[in-house]
Amino acid sequence: MTRTAVITGSTSGIGLAIARALAKTGANIVLNGFGAADEIRTVSDEVAGLTSGTVLHHAADMTKPSEIADMMAMVVDRFGGADILVNNAGVQFVEKIEDFPVDQWDRIIAVNLSSSFHTIRAAIPPMKKKGWGRIINIASAHGLVASPFKSAYVAAKHGIMGLTKTVALEVAESGITANSICPGYVLTPLVEKQIPDQARTRGITEEQVINEVMLKGQPTKKFITVEQVASLALYLASDDAAQITGTHVSMDGGWTAQ
Repeated sequence: MTRTAVITGSTSGIGLAIARALAKTGANIVLNGFGAADEIRTVSDEVAGLTSGTVLHHAADMTKPSEIADMMAMVVDRFGGADILVNNAGVQFVEKIEDFPVDQWDRIIAVNLSSSFHTIRAAIPPMKKKGWGRIINIASAHGLVASPFKSAYVAAKHGIMGLTKTVALEVAESGITANSICPGYVLTPLVEKQIPDQARTRGITEEQVINEVMLKGQPTKKFITVEQVASLALYLASDDAAQITGTHVSMDGGWTAQ
């Protein structure tokens, strides 16, 4: 049976790595994310080369519920619904709470939290009909602990943890699981962009941000790779993980053990 996987924010970083991993299982893949047309075509062709299934891209803006609804409706029309839903889309902004722009707060909550509500809400009915489904939310170590200057991001990631647990309880008898993955610092375009922002906000060098801020809290002193996160997502999407639901799995180099 060919599964269908929808991965938000999957034109780069963790999302793309997860799309590649699921493609290798022969799944249909629905990519989502921004980018120039030629870049998206290149990514789509690459993922298509890994699977015997169909690969589509939908450019739904994760701040716009109507566009998310359109994407999820397309998945129902083409494939009968998503079997695997990976909510990965994320944005970041770093600033002191008193100077935090309201529009940035709204954008981060919309993309990092509310978009997952909209995708899950649409995905559940087809999953219930099939009696099988996997919902994987890419949270963060910041879903468990906080850091300064990231009020919106930390609030959103704590929120996604609560959403995950609630959904898991509601669908526990329907063959559907819902779990969160909580990575520490993964060297993605999102994290790379944070380095100069953190340096500016903290008044330190970029090298100091890497060694004294980002990796200071990770006892292994190494960034997590996108492939490592993808391998965990692949397991949570499998039949072997049927009794793992309503929980989170940390992949943070020991950060939250302290």
